[in-house]
Amino acid sequence: MKILILGAGPCGLGAARHLRKLGLENWQLFERSGHVGGLSASFVDSHSFTWDIGGHVLFSHYDYFDQAVEEALDGAWYEHQRESWVRLIDTWVPYPFQNNIRHLPQDALDKCLEGLRALTGDPRTAPNFREWMDTVFGAGIVRHFMEPYNRKVWGVPLHEMSREWIGERVSVVDLARIERNIAEKIDDVNWGPNNTFKFPQRGGTGAIFSGIARRFQERISLNHELAEVDLATRRLAFLNGRHEHYDTLINTIPLDIFIELCRDVPDKVRKAARNLVHNGGLIVGIGVEGERRDSKCWMYFPEDNCPFYRVTNFHNYSLWNVPDGDTSRFFSLMCETTYSPHKPVCREEIVETTIQGLVNAGMLSESERERIVSRYLIDIPYSYPVPTVGRDAALAVINTFLESNRVYSRGRFGAWKYEVGNMDHSFMQGVEVVDRILTGAEEPTFLGSI
Repeated sequence: MKILILGAGPCGLGAARHLRKLGLENWQLFERSGHVGGLSASFVDSHSFTWDIGGHVLFSHYDYFDQAVEEALDGAWYEHQRESWVRLIDTWVPYPFQNNIRHLPQDALDKCLEGLRALTGDPRTAPNFREWMDTVFGAGIVRHFMEPYNRKVWGVPLHEMSREWIGERVSVVDLARIERNIAEKIDDVNWGPNNTFKFPQRGGTGAIFSGIARRFQERISLNHELAEVDLATRRLAFLNGRHEHYDTLINTIPLDIFIELCRDVPDKVRKAARNLVHNGGLIVGIGVEGERRDSKCWMYFPEDNCPFYRVTNFHNYSLWNVPDGDTSRFFSLMCETTYSPHKPVCREEIVETTIQGLVNAGMLSESERERIVSRYLIDIPYSYPVPTVGRDAALAVINTFLESNRVYSRGRFGAWKYEVGNMDHSFMQGVEVVDRILTGAEEPTFLGSI
């Protein structure tokens, strides 16, 4: 059986590594760009600052992925204790926000407590994400943080989103715990699976995946952008003129794009693909000459005095993210802004509006603005697959059709499941789909049963 893989991001590399580990030979991986890693790649700018495509941190649910990372990095990583914060009302509140509202000014704190004490309804019956927020957090927390922050992140009306994706992504409320934190002045910061995380010493997050790919690079064909898929004859055509036959295809490119490139697709499948929703992201890297003494890892910004929803003190992840590894002379801020049809953003102005936003939010002083030495922009048209209310029904139609044609679509945008779209999830979707193809094994990550 000849297996072809489209896309050398975490999922495609997970599938490729597993095929190699199993000793199979009749497979090949095709990547449209000139590098591996997908959304987990990293880049070095002309001033020697390293940038990721957004705020990645390395934490894992899987021993298999941990072993792959160890093999790729050979222990060359830093380990960090997460320190993340929310900035609003000129105040820093430790994350998760709802557990640490004691830091808010008194009026905002009273409104948040009032909303929590007045909660009604069953979140399990909420028809969408917006109404779920109301039943879980109450009016005060929704008004000050949950609604404005999620509008900035997702760029879609929140009532169009499902509540089913939430899982471990959002810390829900324990009122007694919150009241205890207020009374005893306790900071409650350890929630979540990523309260400790690793980061490569050199090369950014991309070092993980370039290290994984290095062991089978002869089977990776770079600069191969897909032009057409003939599902009937099982043939791929690439823009560079190459054609390939497959018996089974693992697709990791965005599912809506893949369907558009397929011949002879039923109208109901094309319609389902058009119902999938995503947003885009503008990643702005700001490299500054000077020392920054701030132990925070990343910070959330729900207010409208800045375009970004998250900023990472990227120099804190690895000293080699700045020139010469000299964090006494340089620091770097990585800022993430969402755009979508509901939330248009001017690409030509985003770097300067980001810098002004950093000043507005107290992240940069005017003197530091004058010492900016690097401005770097990454535009990612596909940032988050949005878990809309109709997503699962659309995916059922699409996947039934594709799998009947020996095509398995997996990964962050191949599966279109944000809730299992982290690096480790995506990598393991690739591993598990190989076992599904070869032995009929179940795919716990893709099925959401991890």
